[in-house]
Amino acid sequence: MSDARLLDPGFTPAGEDAWRALVAKTLGDKPFDSLVKSTAEGLAIQPLYPQAAKAAAFPPRPFDAERPWDLRTLTAHPDPARANAELLADLSGGAASVTVKIDPTGQAGVAIGSADHLALALKDVIVELAPVGLDAGFLGPKAADWLHAVAKSSPGAKLNFNLDPLGAFAETGASPGPIESHLVSAATVAVRLAQPYPNAQLFLASGRVAHEAGGGEALEVAFAAASAIAYAKALVRAGLPMAEAFARITLGLSADADYFLVIAKLRAARVVWARIAGACGADPLARIEARSSRRMLAAKDAYTNMIRLTAAGFGAAVGGADAVQLGAFTDAVGLPTAFARRQSRNTQLVLMEEAAIGRVADPAAGSGYIEALTDEIARAAWARFQAIEAAGGLIAALEKGDIAREVEAANAARGELKIVGVTAFPPAEDAPVEVEPPAAQPVSAPDPRLPGPDGRCVALKPMRLSEKYEAAQ
Repeated sequence: MSDARLLDPGFTPAGEDAWRALVAKTLGDKPFDSLVKSTAEGLAIQPLYPQAAKAAAFPPRPFDAERPWDLRTLTAHPDPARANAELLADLSGGAASVTVKIDPTGQAGVAIGSADHLALALKDVIVELAPVGLDAGFLGPKAADWLHAVAKSSPGAKLNFNLDPLGAFAETGASPGPIESHLVSAATVAVRLAQPYPNAQLFLASGRVAHEAGGGEALEVAFAAASAIAYAKALVRAGLPMAEAFARITLGLSADADYFLVIAKLRAARVVWARIAGACGADPLARIEARSSRRMLAAKDAYTNMIRLTAAGFGAAVGGADAVQLGAFTDAVGLPTAFARRQSRNTQLVLMEEAAIGRVADPAAGSGYIEALTDEIARAAWARFQAIEAAGGLIAALEKGDIAREVEAANAARGELKIVGVTAFPPAEDAPVEVEPPAAQPVSAPDPRLPGPDGRCVALKPMRLSEKYEAAQ
């Protein structure tokens, strides 16, 4: 006897045939297949799914109902002192870890060019309690040494050095010196720092650069996987055992407002990682950091970004991200105020502590839709990963323009979008939002250039999906 009959003896459960009959009546002359949608990469999304026969094949991450994920915040304020105030406010307001985005020019991050500058930005931050991460592009190896100087070799510090030269190369389309040399330099520094910081993560194998340029979910996962392979090989060549090399790499993925796709993408990334790491004799359990998508944010009617960020946080949490970093709803307009940062931080706290999103481990497991979509993305990502490796690895695929062509195809397939506040339900008058005034104060910093000719590839430039519509209004 079904559960429904136990609840109401007079209720007869409807089977798939009954549902299809009602749908057919509503559709009239249109075929049932007219309800089938697809992702930007052509992966089919059916209108109806049966119950999943089995869950996706990946090991579940360690589960803690009291603190189900790491609530992470980022500061990019040009002034190190102001950045420090932001980080301390975030940590006292409920954040568990922080990321410092470094840019010596002050245009796109904190103006840091030395260990002293970083120490100012991290003043009074107890690195043994609050993990600190970096976002420094080609300055990554130098910034890692600066963080080492600040942490003072504290063995308990859970640092995230987040070395990611391939991500910087893909976004800028160039490297100051051979990109292969940057990979070697990053791995050399990483191995040197691995011993004093046994709990530190060394590399961030991020696929977000493909996402922010407009790429699809499978390409993003494949890009992250190919980055992880390149970084693991570099670490092994530098002297780290294979198993430890994989254990010191974090996967970086984006979370946007389409939370079903986010959930499936993160789960698919765990499937792909388990297959790769398992084949290399490493731990098949992936460590995933999810950051909110910048491309989904709109400058017009910016308050609607709160909805997008909430959906992104929900998707990342349900999808099983180990750490979630949400941006501010004003990010498409300018630097966030204290209010915008509190709003972003509290969104995660509400999802975690009031909505109790993290009280169930892998709540999407068993859903026919999510399991099918997870499998589709995982298979497509695996095929793309194999194509990247067959092309000679991620560097070669970038240099040949293979990745850029896939991004371009996804953008073309996406077509016209309904964006609340921009193309759908635009306000008669756009409510202004407060942002911090720009305060770029460049500082001197080491030159990241390495000997040899510059590396070149087709750049994966970040974009916002709403830009072309906002520009026309």
